[in-house]
Amino acid sequence: MKIIMLGAPGAGKGTQAKMLADKFGIPHISTGDIFRMNIKEGTELGKKAKAYMDAGGLVPDELTVDLVLDRISKDDCVKGYILDGFPRTLNQAEKLTEALAESGNIDFAVNVDVPDDAIVVRMSGRRVCPSCGASYHIVNIPTKVEGICDRCGSEVIQRADDSAETVQKRLAVYHEQTQPLIDYYKGLGLEVEIDGTQEMEKVFQDIVERLEA
Repeated sequence: MKIIMLGAPGAGKGTQAKMLADKFGIPHISTGDIFRMNIKEGTELGKKAKAYMDAGGLVPDELTVDLVLDRISKDDCVKGYILDGFPRTLNQAEKLTEALAESGNIDFAVNVDVPDDAIVVRMSGRRVCPSCGASYHIVNIPTKVEGICDRCGSEVIQRADDSAETVQKRLAVYHEQTQPLIDYYKGLGLEVEIDGTQEMEKVFQDIVERLEA
């Protein structure tokens, strides 16, 4: 089973991807992990990617696709895989479809759909402890003493990229890049839309039901 995970930042698609990987016994693959692995191992693809990243630029679509294709050619992907964070653009999606023409295209593009206002509440409410790394949420997982880490007693903080203004900017970029992707996979009959506002376990249950239908 070959699955692509789609969803806005904070929609919970990464969590669902890991749960699905465990359920189906297939690897959960993120582009960030692929980049880090290739750079660490000093592969030719990794060296090329590092050159772009060190220069402060984006890794070109063609190189990103090559890195992903190299990863999914490994033995652990024979039964399938879950792609998280790829494709990010319509161009990447089209190149992936072309590359998979012989071996068989993606089976499902799971879109974990959460409205923007709910995403802003989720992400702007997150707090982290800079000392021990513990994570909290002012509504869902509050600290016992307001603003103080339960684990080590340090003051918890809001990361800069979790501020409401930053989250809204990230969402604007996401919609600009990803709506064409959703439309593309809908057109191929592969998109599976899931209500991501539900409890985590219910979201997971809904995804599994749709994939096994």
